[in-house]
Amino acid sequence: MRIAAISDIHGNLAALDAVLADIARRGVDVTVNLGDIVSGPLQPRETAARLMALALPTIRGNHERQLLADPARMGVSDAYARAQLLPEQLDWIAALPGTLRLRHDVLLVHGTPASDLVYFLDTVTPQGSRAATMDEVAQRAGDASAGLILCGHTHLPRSMALPDGRLIVNPGSAGLPAYDDEHPYAHVMENGTPHARYAIVEDDAQGRWQARFHQVDYDWETAAQLALDRGRPDWVAPLRSGRVAAAI
Repeated sequence: MRIAAISDIHGNLAALDAVLADIARRGVDVTVNLGDIVSGPLQPRETAARLMALALPTIRGNHERQLLADPARMGVSDAYARAQLLPEQLDWIAALPGTLRLRHDVLLVHGTPASDLVYFLDTVTPQGSRAATMDEVAQRAGDASAGLILCGHTHLPRSMALPDGRLIVNPGSAGLPAYDDEHPYAHVMENGTPHARYAIVEDDAQGRWQARFHQVDYDWETAAQLALDRGRPDWVAPLRSGRVAAAI
């Protein structure tokens, strides 16, 4: 089985379309969407429409949960997306599951099986973010019964095979290659290039999974200009360079 995994589109329709076209050229059995779909200053309504028409196996991310919450507590990216979305698109988001099983041995999560906010393959410390250790990843995987766990949230493509044979794969972000955050400590997540990212995961005759990561060119300059036009200069450097411009 060949699975294409996309995640963290953040309303970047041009990046999504480039990724979907690349997936179509390579051929897969199914494409799955791991959440954080529309939040941001780009094209939330158009992105939701594109994905609703495709009816991919899809889970919600933390931003889907947040944009349906109390508007008074909503961040600017979620508030913009919510204001743009049509009622039927909000209904679609509200109906998305937090996790989803694909076959008996593939589990889709956004953060970890227990949380849409916890990083699975990265760890944040007072010194910043680093790749997680195997012990940390195993603890976060818990007793989740799946040979393959697909996750998102961090925007960084990574994979780790646990000693028990489970493979955890994060395909990286299709639409936002860098961001900064203050929780639980100030940190940046940066890919270092502006490409759209996804992964293809395939099992062999023995049921062992392997992941290949892909990065795709698209018109990121136009995406950056759109963010600027919509009053979000903080998105410009991430979209153009895959790096956060200002130190935190």
